[in-house]
Amino acid sequence: MTGMKTSMQNFAINQALKYIEGDPETNIPKLMALVDKYSPENWYKGQRDAIRGVIERKDNWYQLILKIYDLDPGVRKAFFQNFLFNASLSGTSRQNEAKEKYGCNVPWAILLDPTSACNLHCTGCWAAEYGHKLNLSLETIDSIIRQGKELGIYMYIYTGGEPMVRKADLIRICEMHPDCEFLSFTNGTLIDDNFCKEMLRVKNFVPAISLEGFEDANDGRRGDGSYAKVKHAMDLLKNSRLPFGISICYTSRNYQDISSEKFFDYIIDSGALFCWFFHYMPVGNDAAVELLPTPEQRETVYRRIREFRKSKPLFTMDFQNDAEYVGGCIAGGRNYLHINAKGDVEPCVFIHYSNCNIHDTSLLDALRSPLFMAYHDGQPFNENMLRPCPMLENPEKLRAMVKETGAVSTDYQSPESVDSLCDRTSKYVEKWTPKAEELWEACGKSKKQKGA
Repeated sequence: MTGMKTSMQNFAINQALKYIEGDPETNIPKLMALVDKYSPENWYKGQRDAIRGVIERKDNWYQLILKIYDLDPGVRKAFFQNFLFNASLSGTSRQNEAKEKYGCNVPWAILLDPTSACNLHCTGCWAAEYGHKLNLSLETIDSIIRQGKELGIYMYIYTGGEPMVRKADLIRICEMHPDCEFLSFTNGTLIDDNFCKEMLRVKNFVPAISLEGFEDANDGRRGDGSYAKVKHAMDLLKNSRLPFGISICYTSRNYQDISSEKFFDYIIDSGALFCWFFHYMPVGNDAAVELLPTPEQRETVYRRIREFRKSKPLFTMDFQNDAEYVGGCIAGGRNYLHINAKGDVEPCVFIHYSNCNIHDTSLLDALRSPLFMAYHDGQPFNENMLRPCPMLENPEKLRAMVKETGAVSTDYQSPESVDSLCDRTSKYVEKWTPKAEELWEACGKSKKQKGA
């Protein structure tokens, strides 16, 4: 039955994509009628209704769909097949089956660090804490992906270090796994014309370029000349009709830049299709705590992103302020996990503690390890979805999980105790909690939950 349903889903999607390809503006409005015709009853009905509404309104989300049709046709086809079908539809179904079978979290995506090396040294960067001499071999990355696909995972995201230090291996992995979608966080400085040609050839690689605002804000953290190099990379990608997005870490210093309409318009005009926002995390013994946003600054980001989400053709996700859409913390394998360049399997890219290493254990066993099961059993960590994180907003939860499971620090340069980290974030949560309660109450979420 599962195989038949998968075949029907695949057929429906392929028929719809073929139908749209010839004349998108004419045929997109007819899309859902075609999907309905070939889809099983009630198959992703909520998602289909949402897409139907976007098409009928022809709003900013509809304009974003049309922008996808400006991409290289081969890249677009691979994106639809790998991201929408393999990773999000078929993959999610298989992940849910695995969750039931094994009694643990099974993620939608795996983040991994091909290398800890980087050509920059950005202020407050957590990745620098690992050192610069660690690498996951090509064989290890391949093994992780093969194990992941057995669980229905087809989305893989590179972090670092700077993943582009290993361009050749990243392209080779794309060739080895053409049914997966690969996204890479990158500072963008190593993207050149030749790499764009390689992306066009393999079709399943998407960069998410780090940008901290306009030139002064960006180069103040990433070094002189970084902004100009990022602009050059975006120009190359746009001219090559390749998809890319922007990754932003917002801090007390750049929050005004990155939440301005001028900046949103700039990255949209530059060709970005999505933008992911990350709250600065004070990880590491040398963390720059002065970069932590104040409650008022975080609220500014919260409000501005939601305002522009209603009007701009850009897919945005604010991972600290949008937890209500995903039910809280997504780490610990619930939606993703992180494997660092030494192979330590960590619950989150910002939580540098682990019980196991991928060189010594299987991916499935890592998901059933003590720390990951503590995440599984404890999520969500707070009913207020503006306090989702067990480190930043609920430090007592992380402190308890690490101690109870015997997890150890994976910072090899300067191991950080969980007490040191949580003492640091406890000061933050004291200030943020009243604002979080105010915002959560204002949008009616707490009342709805209490009455449920």
